[in-house]
Amino acid sequence: QVQLVESGGGLVQPGGSLRLSCATSGSIFSIDSMGWYRQVLGQERELVATITSAGNTAYADSVKGRFTISRENAKNTVYVQMNSLKPEDTAVYYCNARIYLTRFVSSTYWGQGTQVTVSS
Repeated sequence: QVQLVESGGGLVQPGGSLRLSCATSGSIFSIDSMGWYRQVLGQERELVATITSAGNTAYADSVKGRFTISRENAKNTVYVQMNSLKPEDTAVYYCNARIYLTRFVSSTYWGQGTQVTVSS
């Protein structure tokens, strides 16, 4: 059973920083792309950042220059460092990964989400 478990969310003041982690467990052949998404209640889930297995990254315009996504392949873990946080960054953050269970069989998995609240 493959699981993605996020950690690191919480309450932070505007201008502050948080680092989210997402660890993957279970029987895995390999992991392709990994990413972070966020969702505000009543709104669509939106992309925050992605990173390929080769380390190529992409960001939503709203977080460029403030957030940095990274991954540690040996630990099957993806991170996002969030700096200069704004109240509009408040959301539930979800990690996502395309995981190969065998050489030819893959599926997309989601974590359970972690709340990030930016407020004074």
